[in-house]
Amino acid sequence: MYVFAIALLVTLLDQGSKVWIRQCMELHESIPVLPGFFHITYILNKGAAFGILENQRWVFLAIALLLFVLYGLFRKKLPQNGWVYTGAGLLLGGALGNALDRFLRGAVTDFFDFRIWPVFNVADIGIVAGVALLLWYCWTHHSD
Repeated sequence: MYVFAIALLVTLLDQGSKVWIRQCMELHESIPVLPGFFHITYILNKGAAFGILENQRWVFLAIALLLFVLYGLFRKKLPQNGWVYTGAGLLLGGALGNALDRFLRGAVTDFFDFRIWPVFNVADIGIVAGVALLLWYCWTHHSD
């Protein structure tokens, strides 16, 4: 249940932040928080990171579904470890957050804009942090 609680929390934070952005900003509007370094910029992304695979919404939805299926199939075989549970929850929550956007709106709402990196959202943070934790666990426990 720990994995699903984290996934639910990430999904709720992601979707809540996206609702707020869509209600309070115009598409392509940018608000400088730290001018020249960090802005809140409302964009719609029909692809993955850096806009790759644009308009391949069903591919991304299939990948998100596959992640949940694989977790369901292998969850009892996963190591009983907080890093693994947290990583899996963050990854699943991020995948679900962006999948909901793709399914319901046809594109992902992005808004964190550091100007030197593509604009991203809370779900993207969950995905990257989740993968990082899972890789960290694998790297530090490779001989177990």
